[in-house]
Amino acid sequence: MAILSILTVPDPLLKKISTAVKTVDDDLRILMDDMLETMYAAPGIGLAAIQVGRPIRVLVMDLSEDEAPPDPQFYINPEIAWVSEELATYNEGCLSVPEQYADIDRPAECKLNYLDYHGTRQNIHATGLFSTCIQHELDHLNGIVFIDYLSALKRSMYVRKVKKLVKEED
Repeated sequence: MAILSILTVPDPLLKKISTAVKTVDDDLRILMDDMLETMYAAPGIGLAAIQVGRPIRVLVMDLSEDEAPPDPQFYINPEIAWVSEELATYNEGCLSVPEQYADIDRPAECKLNYLDYHGTRQNIHATGLFSTCIQHELDHLNGIVFIDYLSALKRSMYVRKVKKLVKEED
């Protein structure tokens, strides 16, 4: 497995809409395993393929608690089939917007259809942090970063902070 480079705002690739995966094969599973290792190393709880420069509809997540064993989750061609009218607010962060956080309102629950690690069709009902995270990662597949929900002024401030942080790290 390999640790991949994570794109940060304002990289234009993060605005690209990802394309559907046609075949779930060993090459895709290697990419997903690399994405998972990258996410753990960052550290984060979710990562979309576009964040590592691959504009395909794939994301990985692990919402396990610190002391719990890892619970890696893989989603290929995920689609939201339903969202609740009730909203939940969560202070979101993102590996592509390092060290920046903002309260974002999203549907409190959603139902998701997707292919799993082996290409088997699945569906799931997500609530709480799981619902927030899956919607956040799905936004990436549609060219949306969580700061896009903020005012233009706040968004530009966050981008400036990330540019400065990346420059200092180089």
